[in-house]
This record gives sequence, structure tokens and C-alpha cells, in this order.
Amino acid sequence: MRKDKKKGGLLNTLLTLGILVCIGVFVFSGYKLFMIYQDYKAGEDEYKAVEAVAYGRSDQKQSNVGTVSVKAAPGQPDDMPPDVDFASLQSMNPDIVGWLVVEALDINYPIVQGKDNDQYLHTTFEKKKNFAGSIFMDYMNKPDFSDPHTIIYGHNMKNKSMFGKLKFIKEQEKYKDSRYFWILTPQHKYRYEIFSAHVTPVSGDTYTLFDIPDQQFVEYLNKMVQETQIPGIDHAFTTEDQAVTLTTCTGSDTSRFVVQGFLESTW
Repeated sequence: MRKDKKKGGLLNTLLTLGILVCIGVFVFSGYKLFMIYQDYKAGEDEYKAVEAVAYGRSDQKQSNVGTVSVKAAPGQPDDMPPDVDFASLQSMNPDIVGWLVVEALDINYPIVQGKDNDQYLHTTFEKKKNFAGSIFMDYMNKPDFSDPHTIIYGHNMKNKSMFGKLKFIKEQEKYKDSRYFWILTPQHKYRYEIFSAHVTPVSGDTYTLFDIPDQQFVEYLNKMVQETQIPGIDHAFTTEDQAVTLTTCTGSDTSRFVVQGFLESTW
């Protein structure tokens, strides 16, 4: 009888400990989720505020420029984004090199360039620590976008911020909405036509940079066309072309997703 009581007491103790452990795990998991949510929200709020500064808006909660109606001047494309206040943005962060607009995907962010490719990986435009980080240019590229091939990085965020929407360009209706993206600088507005979107190995040829636009560069562009997972384009590449690659992570450590465009016009 006493042995049964001892066994019962031990079982009750173990059951209580098990319940306490489960509660502890639940509380800890809830705390982690809350902190992730707070991190995401802080990043979103910051970039909404930065966007408001860029476009001179007082309402920081307005939607991205893709939904803003802007009347184009005679001879300008209908999809040309409005001017960006680079003077104000440079006072916030002198590392800014441009502003990216992918209208079909509602992507609208400043582009920075750090001393290496780690500086802005988890640091925001306002230089705050946040997993979202920044949209940033490869540190080996020229900041004026004059290289034959420029690479721009961004995180594939679960809340679809940063480059979280980039993969949606593979959807036919998104690509039909607009096959262009824009990069704005203090001097110019560059319009790029998308010619390739595909998954690529982390160490693949996609990330090749070129000092000069030679025949090797032309061969590279033609190879990227062959890799595309979206409808192709009718364009014969030459050494006069320039390209930009937008790249983000996938669910794999060994691959990335890229959207590539060639310089179609300059304004």
C-alpha cells in the first residue's frame, strides 16, 4: 500500500514537472514570436517613414508608389516614378546610392552600399539593428550604376517586406502587369527591362561581376536568358548593354532567386 502511494506521488511529481516544462516552453516560444513580430513591425514602420521622406509625404502610412498616380511629362513613360528627395535621404544616411521601384511587385526601397556585404545585412537604412536589414548594392560595384553588371541584395522576409515579393514575378499576371523596374539616383532615372528570373546556386555564374562590357559579358547575359523561368524577350545583347541583378534567399542555403534586367532607357 505504501509502495503504491510512493509510486503515485512520484507520478504526480513527474506530471507536474512535465506540465511546468510545457508551460515554460510555451511561454518562451510566445516570447520569441512576439520579439520576431516586434522586429518585423519596427522594420516596416521605419521604411514607411523613409518612404514618406523620399516622396515628401506627411502621411507615413500611405501605400507604396506603385499605387500613386503620377502624370508623366510629354515623352516620358507612363510608369515613371516621381522624383525622390535625395538631399533629405542623404542627410539620414550618406551611404544611399539609389532608390528601387518594382511597380508590379510593390517594391519601393532605398538602396545603400556598405564597406562590405555584411554591413547592411541586418542593419536598416537608419542604421538600426534589425533582421530585415537593407536593400544594398554589392560593395564591389561602382555606386553610380555604371558597371556592366550591378548586384542588389535584399532579404526574402516572411511578411513580404524587402525582397519577400520578388519570387512573385514568376506569376504570369505579375509579369504582365509590368516587365520593368526602376532605379532612381540623384542624377538619373534608369529603367530596366526584366529579361530573366530564376533560381541559381549561391556560388553560380549569376554573381559574376565584370570590369568591362566585353564579349564574355554578352555571353553571360545570353546564358542568363537561357536560365529564365519567365517568358523570354526579343533583345540581342551587345557590349553596350548594362544589367542589374536583384537577388534574395530561398528556402535553401545553397540557392538564391534572382530577377535580372537590362538598362532599357535613361531619363
